[in-house]
Amino acid sequence: MTAPADTSSTYALLTDGRTVEIRVASAADLAGVVDLHRRMSPESHYLRFFGTNPRMPLDIAERICVAPEVAGHALVACLDGRIVGVAHHEPPDRDGVAEIAIVVGDDLHHRGVGTLLVEHLASRARAHGVTAFRAEVLGQNRAILQLFADAGLHATGVAEAGVITLTVPLDVDDRYLDAVAERERLSDVESLRPLLRPATVAVIGAGRDERSVGHLILRNARAAGFPGRLYAVNPKATAVAGVDCYPSVLDVPQTPDLAVVAVPAPAVGGVAEQCGARGVRALVVVTSGFDASAGAELLATCRRHGMRLVGPNCFGIADTTAKLDLTFGARRPRPGHAGIVVQSGGVGIALLEHLDRLELGMSSFVSVGDKYDISGNDLMRWWESDGATRFGILYLESFGNPRKFSRVARRLARTMPLLTVLAGRSDAGQRAAVSHTAATATPAATREALFRQAGVITTTTLNELVDTIALIGHQPLPAGYRVAVVSNAGGAGVLAADACTDAGLSVAALADETQRRLRSLLPAGAACAGPVDTTAAVPAELFGRCVDLVAAAEEVDAVVAVTVPTAVSDPAAGVRPVAGKPIAAVAIDQAETVLMRHGVPWYAGPEAAAWALRRAADHASWLTRPEGREPVLTGLDQTRAARIVDEALAGRPGGDWLETAAALELVGCYGIPMVDWRRVTTEDAAARAAADLGGAVALKADVAGVVHKSDAGAVALGLATDREIRSAFREMSDRFGDGLRGVLVQRMAADGVEVLAGVVQEPTFGPLVVFGSGGVTTDVLADRAARLAPLTDVDAAELVRAPRIAAVLRGYRSHPSVDLAGLEELLVRLARLAIEHPEIAEIDLNPVIARPDGMVVVDARVRVEPWPSWDPFLRRLR
Repeated sequence: MTAPADTSSTYALLTDGRTVEIRVASAADLAGVVDLHRRMSPESHYLRFFGTNPRMPLDIAERICVAPEVAGHALVACLDGRIVGVAHHEPPDRDGVAEIAIVVGDDLHHRGVGTLLVEHLASRARAHGVTAFRAEVLGQNRAILQLFADAGLHATGVAEAGVITLTVPLDVDDRYLDAVAERERLSDVESLRPLLRPATVAVIGAGRDERSVGHLILRNARAAGFPGRLYAVNPKATAVAGVDCYPSVLDVPQTPDLAVVAVPAPAVGGVAEQCGARGVRALVVVTSGFDASAGAELLATCRRHGMRLVGPNCFGIADTTAKLDLTFGARRPRPGHAGIVVQSGGVGIALLEHLDRLELGMSSFVSVGDKYDISGNDLMRWWESDGATRFGILYLESFGNPRKFSRVARRLARTMPLLTVLAGRSDAGQRAAVSHTAATATPAATREALFRQAGVITTTTLNELVDTIALIGHQPLPAGYRVAVVSNAGGAGVLAADACTDAGLSVAALADETQRRLRSLLPAGAACAGPVDTTAAVPAELFGRCVDLVAAAEEVDAVVAVTVPTAVSDPAAGVRPVAGKPIAAVAIDQAETVLMRHGVPWYAGPEAAAWALRRAADHASWLTRPEGREPVLTGLDQTRAARIVDEALAGRPGGDWLETAAALELVGCYGIPMVDWRRVTTEDAAARAAADLGGAVALKADVAGVVHKSDAGAVALGLATDREIRSAFREMSDRFGDGLRGVLVQRMAADGVEVLAGVVQEPTFGPLVVFGSGGVTTDVLADRAARLAPLTDVDAAELVRAPRIAAVLRGYRSHPSVDLAGLEELLVRLARLAIEHPEIAEIDLNPVIARPDGMVVVDARVRVEPWPSWDPFLRRLR
C-alpha cells in the first residue's frame, strides 16, 4: 500500500494494550477539554498552572480548541469516547522553538497517554519546521521531566525561583527511536494477550455441519485442550461439537477475550459491532470476500471498540503454550519453538506439516490474511517476549510499515534466527500476490535489501526455506564458511564438494594431524586430505567416528556427511550431532527432500545441504557484523537543495525530471564530486565555457522529455577545438530546435571504471540506494545491488562490494584499486539527500567515473514529485 498521508485522527496503544484515539483538537472538543481540566486534582492543577484560577480550564480549552493560531497544533487523546489527555504547542518563534503544554487525566497517569501525545505532537511539529519544544514547569513536577525522558527526548533545563525552563530538541536519533520502539513493544505485547493468551473464546458461526469452517475451528479448539472457557455462537443450535451454543455474542455468559468470526461476509460487520459492544478485545476473521468499503468499516469498528484484528481471509491462529488451536487445519500443530506468521493459509498449512515432520513444531502461528491490523511486526514483538519462541518464520507478500519492520527485525535477529521466502520475485508472482492479499506487492529487490540489512535469512523457494529451517532448528551456526566433506563413496563426495563450492563455501583442506588421525582409523585406499572418502567398506560406527574427528578439527567450521548404503552397512546410522559445529547429512538413496535422524538433518542431495549451510554461515557472519553508524557529513547545503526542489515543484506541481543543470546543482549541494560544467544557451557562450574549462570537453543537450541523451544524439564527446565545439552546438540546435533548453559544457573526465549510483524513493520503504556497473551497457549487464537508506558505514561498504564489478573496483592485473572509501561516502551522501528531501522520486548518477585518486559524477538525472508527510516511526495502528 502507498504511504498514508498525515491525518487528523489515528489510533495507538497504551501500555496496558488498550486502544486510544489521537486526533487534532477542534471546537467540538471544547466541552471535553474543559471537563478534563475540571477533573484534575488540586495538586495536578497547581503543578500544571502554578495556581488555582477557576477560569483557567475554560480559558485553556478555548485556546486549544478554538484559537486559530493554535489550530492544528493541539491534540487530544480519547479513550472510550472520553478525552483523557491533551497536548498543544504555540506557534514557534524565529528559532523554531515552540511552547508546549500537556495535561493527562489523573486516572490515566502512567498508562502512556502523555508519551503518545508528545510523540504525535512532536511528529507534526517537525513537519512544520519546529526544532524544539520549550516548557516551564515547577521544580517539584518530576513527572513532566520523566515524561520527556521516557519519550527519548533529551531535555535541558534552567532553574530560576523554583521554575525550570525546559528546552527539548526534537531530533530523531537512535536514542529516540529505541525509546519509541521499546514502548511500542510493551504495549503491543499487552494488546496481543487477549489474542494469544485468552481466558475465554467464542467461535461465532460455528455450524452443525462437520465440514463447515466454524465447526472445524471449534472442534480443533476442543481437541487442543484449551483450558479456558469455550463458547459457540449460532442462533440455530444450543450446542455444537459438544460446546454450549448461544444465539449471539451478546448472550454469552462471560465476555470473551477473543472471538473467531466465521460467518458470511455481509454479516461480519454486524457481528464485529456486537463483539465491540460486548467488550471483546480481539477478533480473528476467517471470512473472505471483503470489498474496500466493507473492509474499511470492519477496521473502523475494531478501532472504535479497541479490538485487535487478525484477518480477514485467514486460516486462523494457534499457540501451543496456551493449548490454543483456532485453525481449520486437518492436523493438530506440534508444540515446539518456531513462531510463524503467514499471509497465505496454504503456505501456513505446509509449514506446519514440515515442522511436524522435522520434529520442530511451533510455539505460535498466526495467519494474518489480508492483514488489516495485526502484522509481522506485531508477531515479532510477541516472539521477543513470549519465552517460548527460538526462531521465527515469516511469509509476507506486502508490508505496511517496512521501516519499522527493519528496526524490529534487526533487533530480534540478534537473539533468534528469522527466516523468510522471497515471494513474488517475478512479474507474474507479483500480480498473483496483489490478487491474493488485496495489497500491493513489494518489489523483490527492495524486499531483498530490507531482509539483508535486517539480518533475515532469505530463501527463494519453500523447499529451500524448509531445508534451512531443518539445519538452523537443530544445529548450531557455523563459525565460518570452511566445510569438510566426509563420504563413503568417492563420487558422492566429489558431487558434494562441487555443491559446496557452487554455494560459495570453502571445501576445507584438512591439516596433517587430522589426516594422520583419519589414516589410523580407515583402511588403505581411503582419501584423507579432503574431501574424505572412507571407502564403502567401513561400518556405520566407524563412519560416525570419522565425522566426529573431522568436525573437531580447528580448520573445519561445518561438515557435510554423504552416505550411500551398501551390503556392508548403512553409514547413516553412525552420524550423530557434534557439539558446537553443524552437521548436514546427505543420503543419496533418500526420496524426501529433508528428514531428521538423531537430531541431524538429512538431505536427498548435496546441493540442498550446501545451500542450507551457506545461509546459516551468512547469518552467523551477520551476527558478528558491526552494526555500523551513520557517518557525520560536512559540506551539505540543505537549504539550497530544498529551494531547488521547491522551485521545480512550483513550476510543475505534478512533478517531472529536473533540467540537467538543476539536477547537477542539486546533487552538488550534498558534496558529491561533479565534473566541472557550465550551462550555456549560445554558440559563443559554449566556446567561451570550453576555453574556461580547458582541455577536451563534452557537450550535452538539455531537451525536455529526453532522458537517455546518448540514444537521442544529445551528446558530443572529446571536443578539443573551437571549431568542433561550435559545430557540435549548431548540430544540437538544428536537431532539437525550440525543445533545446540549454547545453551543458563539461570537462572530459579522465579514464576510470564506470559505475552507477542511484536512488528510487519507494512509497513505504523510503529511499532504495542502488549501485552497480555503469555506462551505456548498464541495462544490458544489469549488475546492481541495493540497500535501503539510511546507510551506515557498514551498509555502504557492503553495497560497494556487492555487484560483480566489485572485483574490478578492488583492482585486477596491473590496474590498482579505485577509491572505495570515496565511493562509500558518495553513496552515504546520496542516501542522505534522498532522506532529507523525500520529494526526490529518482536519482540516477550514470556514469560515475571511479579512479584510484577519487571519483566524479559525469551525468545526473533527478525526478521530483509531491510527497505526503508521513512519519514511519510514529506509534500508531493502521
